[in-house]
Amino acid sequence: MARVMVTHADEPIGRRVVKTLYHDERVQSILAVGHGPPPRSFDRFLAGSEPRVEYARVDLAKHRPVSDLFHSTRFRSAEIDTMVYVPRHGATAEDSAPILGGVAERTAETRLLMQHCLEAPGVSNLVALGSAFVYRLPPGNVNRLDEHSELDLDPEVAPEIRSWIDCDMILHGEVHNDRVRVVLLRVPTVVASGGYVYLNPALAGARGRRLRALGFDPICALVSDKDVAHAIRAALHARSSGVYNIAGREAVPLSVLSRWIGRSATPVPDPLIPLATSLARLLGVDFAGSGRAPHLRYGFTLDTRRAERDLGFEPLDRIGLARAGDGSLRLETVSVVHA
Repeated sequence: MARVMVTHADEPIGRRVVKTLYHDERVQSILAVGHGPPPRSFDRFLAGSEPRVEYARVDLAKHRPVSDLFHSTRFRSAEIDTMVYVPRHGATAEDSAPILGGVAERTAETRLLMQHCLEAPGVSNLVALGSAFVYRLPPGNVNRLDEHSELDLDPEVAPEIRSWIDCDMILHGEVHNDRVRVVLLRVPTVVASGGYVYLNPALAGARGRRLRALGFDPICALVSDKDVAHAIRAALHARSSGVYNIAGREAVPLSVLSRWIGRSATPVPDPLIPLATSLARLLGVDFAGSGRAPHLRYGFTLDTRRAERDLGFEPLDRIGLARAGDGSLRLETVSVVHA
């Protein structure tokens, strides 16, 4: 029976993970940790004289709060043996905002959690979500990436992706640790119910006007939040360690995905992008993204055979358009296979 701690449980993917593990009879208890107050959907999880779920409010990017949590009576009494690290991803997350020393918030909390997991005597498993956007993308849309594909170590890589690469390297460096079993799940664009999209650097940041290079429309691999939670559950109970690609059944062009969620980009001839960006700054117009980064030009899909073989993971959802109550079409996830 596993005793699990889930980070950023107050954000959409974290909430989904807590719900999935709550209904898993092999999970004895869950310590859900979030930046804000507990979600209302947790009311039934937290109810009762001896609830299986506890909630703690902690700033995971700061050393003192994380240290206090791992050395607290609450943590010791929970007897946590498995850490599930869901990075910050909700609407209020400032993913690329630097903190002290110019280190991205995501990188800082990954480093802190890794350090404390290695030092905590009872923690023997760490399952972490990473990003598939860490891979180097050669020109074209036919890139089929497996876990041995190169990471994008270009010094000019976008800060958002740089933070994901830094986190990946921190976690990847411990996959052969003798005491703590480390599983890193690299996921592409995550689609949640209601058409919300997470963990896609091309759609991250402020909702300003966007530019994209004319003639480029990268393919985006997709996965539902429920399938991400199923993959975490599979990794939690597996014996394997290492890095695994996780993806759903669908992949769509970035322009289509952007249009579905109401965040379309303006196509601009490539030589004019620097001029358009500079002119926008002079006019005080907010352009989110320059349109020149590889992930805005070249697409990819993921080879997930290793996760299927070692973890027993297979996607259970279909992702597509569904008609809402007001008659409008929106992005939606639908389960086609029972978990």
